[in-house]
Amino acid sequence: MYGLTDDEIDAIRQGRYDDFAPSEAALLRMADAMADTPSHISDELYSELTKYFSPEQLMELAASAALENYRARFNRVFDVGSDGLYRKGLRFKHPAWTQSRIGLD
Repeated sequence: MYGLTDDEIDAIRQGRYDDFAPSEAALLRMADAMADTPSHISDELYSELTKYFSPEQLMELAASAALENYRARFNRVFDVGSDGLYRKGLRFKHPAWTQSRIGLD
């Protein structure tokens, strides 16, 4: 995962969103709510999300979260484990062709 520190990943796993930007915290709460069974996005959360994102952006973000939730649940059927890409302290370097695109050169 590019751009997240180990501490941020730990915070997400523990449901602590206070140190994230308000828009990021709202998206993390949306993803959590979508992963619940049954999933439910409260009117309050939806109202907060609309402060930061257009309806089109929310549709795309919700679709991405729903796809990841689908994949996670699908993997349970076949007992698919972690691919081991994340290990605490491991840092990935952006491929050279993307560094200039995102201002890392």
